[in-house]
Parts: sequence; structure tokens; C-alpha cells
Amino acid sequence: MTETHDDQAINADGKKPLKMQEAVHVEVADDIPAELEALLHTEPLHGLTDAEVTERTAQFGLNEIPEHKTNPLLKFLSYFTGPISYLLEIACILSGVFKDWIDFGILLAVLIINACIGFFEEARAESALDALKNTLALKSRCWRNGKLVEVDSNTLVPGDIIALRLGDIIPADCRLLGVGVTGEITEGTLQIDQAALTGESLPVNKGKGATAYSSAIVKQGQMLAVVTKTGINTYIGRAANLISITTEEGHFQKIINSIGNFLVIITCVMALALFFVRVWAVPEKPNAPLGDRVRHSLLEVLVLTVAAIPVGLPTIMSVTMAVGASQLAKKQVIVKRLTAIEELASVSILCSDKTGTLTLNQLSFDVPYLSNRGNTTDNFEGTGVRYTEQDLLLTSFFASEPGAQDAIESAIRGAAQERVTVLKERVEQDHHIPGYKVNNFIPFNPTSKYTEATVTDLSTGKQFRCIKGAPQVIVRMVGGHDEATKAVNDFALRGLRALGVAITVDEAMTKFEMVGMISLLDPPRPDSAHTIEECNKLGISVKMITGDQQIIGKEVAHRLGMHRTILDASKLIDDSIDEEALIDRCVKCDGFAQVIPEHKYKVVELLQKRGYLVGMTGDGVNDAPALKKANVGIAVEGCTDAARSAADIVLLAAGLSTIVDGVKTSRAIFQRMRSYALYRIASTIHFLLFFFISICAFGFSLPPILIIMIAVLNDAATLVISVDNAQISQRPDKWRLGQLLTLSGILGVLLMIISFAHFFVAKDGFGLTTLPEKDNEGVENAGKLQTIMYLQISSCPHFVIFSTRLPGYFYENVPSWVFILAVAGTQVFAMFMSIYGVKVFEATAIGWGWGVSVLAISTVMFMLLDVVKVAIIRSWSFELTVKLYPTKSRKALLQERVAKRVVKERALANIAKCRKVLYMTMGLVAWRRTFENGGKRKLLVGNSSSTIVIN
Repeated sequence: MTETHDDQAINADGKKPLKMQEAVHVEVADDIPAELEALLHTEPLHGLTDAEVTERTAQFGLNEIPEHKTNPLLKFLSYFTGPISYLLEIACILSGVFKDWIDFGILLAVLIINACIGFFEEARAESALDALKNTLALKSRCWRNGKLVEVDSNTLVPGDIIALRLGDIIPADCRLLGVGVTGEITEGTLQIDQAALTGESLPVNKGKGATAYSSAIVKQGQMLAVVTKTGINTYIGRAANLISITTEEGHFQKIINSIGNFLVIITCVMALALFFVRVWAVPEKPNAPLGDRVRHSLLEVLVLTVAAIPVGLPTIMSVTMAVGASQLAKKQVIVKRLTAIEELASVSILCSDKTGTLTLNQLSFDVPYLSNRGNTTDNFEGTGVRYTEQDLLLTSFFASEPGAQDAIESAIRGAAQERVTVLKERVEQDHHIPGYKVNNFIPFNPTSKYTEATVTDLSTGKQFRCIKGAPQVIVRMVGGHDEATKAVNDFALRGLRALGVAITVDEAMTKFEMVGMISLLDPPRPDSAHTIEECNKLGISVKMITGDQQIIGKEVAHRLGMHRTILDASKLIDDSIDEEALIDRCVKCDGFAQVIPEHKYKVVELLQKRGYLVGMTGDGVNDAPALKKANVGIAVEGCTDAARSAADIVLLAAGLSTIVDGVKTSRAIFQRMRSYALYRIASTIHFLLFFFISICAFGFSLPPILIIMIAVLNDAATLVISVDNAQISQRPDKWRLGQLLTLSGILGVLLMIISFAHFFVAKDGFGLTTLPEKDNEGVENAGKLQTIMYLQISSCPHFVIFSTRLPGYFYENVPSWVFILAVAGTQVFAMFMSIYGVKVFEATAIGWGWGVSVLAISTVMFMLLDVVKVAIIRSWSFELTVKLYPTKSRKALLQERVAKRVVKERALANIAKCRKVLYMTMGLVAWRRTFENGGKRKLLVGNSSSTIVIN
């Protein structure tokens, strides 16, 4: 939004000077209901009476954010819920009933460990709300009963008259009255820093009738204000309410529950079927009493169920993420919620706050406009020699107030002290300038809108005046200057703050000459552009979400290498379009400006509805609701307590560069977890199918101790997957549950076929029996078959983890030596135990021939299964899933995707054609200009009047 200043006189040549455009702060609207408005007309120097305060406290409540505490015991017990936990609990109870204390102890320990990890790593209670509460002022000065008294801030009510002074934290939303603390009428303004609330990079000036928000800080001035809103109804209170209602289940927890539900269903179905088969259809002891058959079958089914349940799934996932959290901590990325590591790997859109995150949150001297020496209103060329940047900074330094805490003054003085040679050499750090003496200084005031200094050049004795202030005022003081006005308008269009600088050139010190225009901007961090580029390479789209003005957002986006499609936040509440179109708007744009906490929250919510996993970075109170809502909330260095508490990840290093390290580490962790999940599901399917068929058809099973050995050894070995080498994806990772379960099912079935091949070769080819006969030879044959199958079922599925650890062929990424030794070590142990036999584990010696052969075949088989895995992954697509599972909704979605793809390809083709025509036109124009200038081309440098001629 711009404001036009048309207070300049007509130039000497009769032409009207250019109009100057200046960026104006756009205040967030804050509607007040009529019934509340009626309570706000309190006498300023009298205030409310005690009776009125009591009545309004009963109506509006205390000025504080209500707390919602969760019972710690109930929170801890909640970690014993979920499909896998329920199955473990049932198995644990049955183990106790049958006095199988080893299984009972293992299962109980797993349950408690998983609950403790979840409780201590993820229990954040309402810490975000506590932090928001702590940002409120504790005491306030307030007019009550005709006296200015100090009261607790939580006792304020709408209609209270409060005094605001320099350094005060504003205790509630209030309306400025334009009245001094002691009752005098004032036309002045308050300078208020509300960056932590709205994301604006500069303090804003607010006068009579403007709203000052709770928790903002008064930087300059004093004034009375009437309280308009308190507690949860304030600007900051609305942010707290958004946090308190955000209690969605995490993405990772949904995935684990989906996997758990799948495994629990197939385990329960097969366990129940097997139970009925063993009791009635094919009982092991047909003549035994029904109670004995039921008890024996339950015990047999229990052992198989315990071995089939992915007991280690939650623990291995937690350990893998804990190791990753430790790795990230070394890179100054602190993980507060372990599952955020997995979710960060899947983030495809990163919404970033601008002020203090992408930028430095401090005004800096930018490229200025410099006038020519001797310039006048009618002759901008003057002597043809330009003032230098050092001239501009030194002149502005003369007219700057020493020790001022104002952000603009600090930026100019800092740039001058850093770049001007004479200021670098000085010893005293006040207004002393070597070779000059400041005789008089007039500070800024709202009426004149400039600062002024009278200076003596000690080398010549010449005196001159310097002025620095609002561009339109300085232009007027020099009698008009269209070129400087053009520069200011250009600055305004790019969101830069401008200040004019002029100096007197006559002995009477009455005639001013334009030195130049200073431009100021909160600059991007040095690493922000590179970080955005790296995120784009990793398939992450970065969107800027800022409370600053739209033009400032566009300029910063341009400097960061982003596109300039920064929309006004009002586009988020457009009633003329439906939600799908609104989501399309969010997806396609590069960010939003002039947002409030509700806007940031809505952007995240809309993107999540489209299925994107969204990351959100920020540092202020205004970011806290969106940080809590996002799949991964990231609080940056120097953030407020509210942002830190609402976030899942906290960055200790400045800027966003460490996010790239976090994403890469998270994707490595994701690959490890996915490889384990794929291996474990395939193993479970293989295990259940083989034993269900072998028991039902052949009455064959393994001794319970060998079944437990398979489960314990294999799960223990896979714990080291947390330190395995991982192949990092260049795109956001996704679980793709359909692909995961389908691939697991195919691998499980193939593993079952391989196991039955071993079974039939040993049984029919070598005459080993499935059931022990009465003689010793029959018992030994049955024991050999059991041990052979134990070794095969232990090794072949376990070696498959070398294949599942990456989507390509197993040899494309070498596992870590620790991982190889752990997996191979358990199978070598199982091989030697099988070769020589271990009586205590009911393992019969099978000799070197069988032992080495089984392990060698398992090694070859996992390589063959690796080829199947790669073929499935490479052929997998949404089109394929629609063919496999052709529901009406899925077919409609496929048609929609195909239509969008056709439109996109056509648009890209048209853009390519337009670009070709544009380049041809630009070439022709360039050559035409060359010939028009007699074979010479002009290269524009800096300002419009500065050119270099190239022959």
C-alpha cells in the first residue's frame, strides 16, 4: 500500500514535480463488538471503580491464559495403547497364565521400555502455553478510583485505563487515547516493537485510536490507553487458543499404527485358525481330553504369536531415532520429539518466517541513490561528479543522534563507522569526528521530520548544515529533485525504507543541495539463499510467511533467489473461491505477507489437507500456533520461549543452514527405519504362513525354545541398523504403505516357498521325518529336520535385510561393518549351534554339510529376492495401484491427475515458445539500439544517468 505526497511547489520550468510514494504500515484490523465498545468510554484520569472491576472480572475473567493440565499418570498409561501394544499385553497375560516366565519377562520389559521412551521423550504437556503466559507483564500502572496505582496485570479488565511508558510490556490489548500519563493532550506517537507478535521487522509508530497488542514492548514515548481485550481474547491469547486445540496424532504414529494393525490382523486371524485346527481338526493328541488339547494348543499358538509379533518394532524405531537425535545434536539441531526426525525426512514444503529467520532482523545500509555535486532543481547533472557513498554516510553521521537506540539511527551510524575512513581512525566513540567539529545538533521531532547538525570543517574553517530525514521533506528543502524522487519511488516499490540527506553549499547556510538517498532493509542472512537452493535440490519447496508488508516480502524473496509470487494474507480468506482452489493458491505461491497467527496456522492446515507434510520455522509468539500445527515445527536460534516450547526441533545455530543437515540426517534415519519395517513385515508374513501350513498339513513345528531364539536373536541383531550406512533420497521420503505391504507380502510368500523347498528336500529327498518315532533313529531324524528348518528360517529372512536396506540393488551401497558383523554374527552362531547341536536349546547336530549348505543357499536366495524387490519398486506407480485396486474414487483421481499433467505439459510448451520469441525480440532490440548509437552500445550502471559506452 502506498501514500502519495503532493506538497511540492511547481518547478522553475513550469513542470509539476514527481509525486513521491512512501510505504505505509498496514495495521491488522481488530473488530470490537458493540456491547464491548460501550464499556470502553472510561474517564481517563479517573478510571474504573472497584465495583466495576469486580463486575467485569466476573463477566470477562482474569487477564491470563487458562491452563489445561494433563494427568501425568493418564499420559503415561496412554503409551500402552495401540495395536502392537494390545497384542503384546494379551501375549504377556497368557504367558503369565501358562507360567512361561521367560516370555512374560521379555514382553513386560518391552512394554515398559516403549512407554517410558514415549513419556520422557515426547511429553511436553502445555509448555507452549506456559511460555506464552510468561511473556505477559506481571505488573501494570492503572488509573482506578481517580488514582494512578500499580496492580497485578491479571486483574485488568476491559475499560481499564493503563499508563504505557518506555520499556513497558503491554499487559493487554488496548486502544491508545492520545492523552499523556498525567492527562495532557498529545499528538505524539508510541514506537512499539511487535516483531515477536506480527513478524514485522521494524518497530511501528502508533498514535491516538490505534491498537497496541498485549506482550508488545514500548520502545519510545508515553501515553494512556484503554484496555479493549484481555486473556484468551487478546491477540496473543488467540495464538494460545490455537496451540491448545492442536492435538493431532503425529504422522509417524499413524504409520506405525497402520503397520501394527496390518500385522495384528493377520497374526490374530492365523493364530485363531491355527488354534481351532489344533484343537479339533488336526489335534496333536486326538484322544487327549479337550481341556488338555485347548491348553496345549493355546501354548503352541502363544509361542508362534510372540515370535511373529514385531516385538522390537517400537523399540528399534525409537533407538534408531534416538541415535539420529544424538547425531543432529552435534550439528546444533536439538530434537525435542523423536518422531519429528522421521517426519522431517518426509517434509515436502517448508514454510519459513522471514524476520529473524531468513533475514538478520536488523536494519542495514543498502545500495543508496547518490546525486551529482552542484545539482539543482533544474540541473541534476551539476558538475558531473557524483557524491560518494562515504560522502553520504559521513554527512548522515553528522546529523545522527549519538547513543540513540532507534533502529534506523543505529543502522546508519553503524554503516558509517564501518565504511567511512575518518570514522574508522577515530579514538573517541562519541560524536567526535577527526577534522570536524559539530557545533550544534537538533534531534528529530514529528513536526519537522528531520535531524540537523551544524558542522565546522577544521581544515578550512568553513561551516555548513547537514540534514537527514523523511525523503519528501528533504526534497522540499532542496527545492525539488525529480531524480531523487524517482529513486525513492523505486525504493518504495521494493519495500526499502528511504532517508534523504542534504548539505548547505552557501556561506549563509540557507541553500541546501541533495547529497543522496539512503536505502535501508532488513537483509537476508548470508546463508539463506544457499539454504533455499539446497532445499530445492532435496525436493523441498520453501514458502515465506511474513507479517511484513507485501512489497518487502517480494524484495527479500527476490534477493533469496525465490520467485516473487508473495500474496497478501487476505487471499487466504477469499469467500469467492472454494477450499480446493484456496489450497491450489497456497501450493503455487511462494509465500504470504501481512499475516497474523491465524493466517500462518491456516496455511499449514490447508497444505496438510492436500496431503503434504509441512515444516514450519519461526522465532516469535506469532509463529507458535503454526509451529504446533505443522508436522515438524522448527524454532530458530534466538526464538521466544513460546516458539521453542511449541516446536519439535530447536536450532542452536543462526539461520536455516542447519536444516539441510537435519533433512539429510533424517532421510538416512528414515531409510533405516523403512528397511527394518520392510524386513520385519516380510519376516512375519513368512513365519506365519509357513507354520500355519506346516502345522495344519504336516503337523510340523519347532520346539518353542528355537522359535524364541529366532525372534530374540534376529531382533537383537537388527538394533545395529541405527548405525548402518544409508542411501539418502533426493526427494522427500514417503512410506507408501501400499507398496510397503505389497512388497512385504510378495517377499514373505517367496520366503515361504523357499522354506518349503528346504522342508521337502530334507523330508522327502533325505528321508527325514516330521514326527519323532519311538526309536532313537526316528527321534534323531525329526530333530535334524527341526534344526535344519530352524537354521533356514533364521538365516534366509534375516539376510533379506541386506536387500531391504535400500530401494536399489543391494551392492549399490555398502553396509557398515558393524551392521555386517551383527547380522552375520548371529547367523554364524546359529550355524555352529546347528552343526554341533546344543541340547539345552533342543537343537540336534546336523553336521557341516547341512549347516554350510543352508547358509550358502540363504545367501544366494536373498540376492534373487533383491532382483524381485527392485523390479517391483521400479514398476510401482499410482497407475499400477489403480489397476490392482480399481475403486471408483481412485479411477477418478487418476483421470484428474492425467488431465492436470496434460494441461501442465501444454503450458510448459507454450512458455517455451514465448521465451523463444522474447529472446529473439530482445536480440533485435539490442542490435537496433547498437546501430542507433553509431555502432556503440550503452551499458546501464547504477543510476539511470550513469552509463559506460562499449565499442
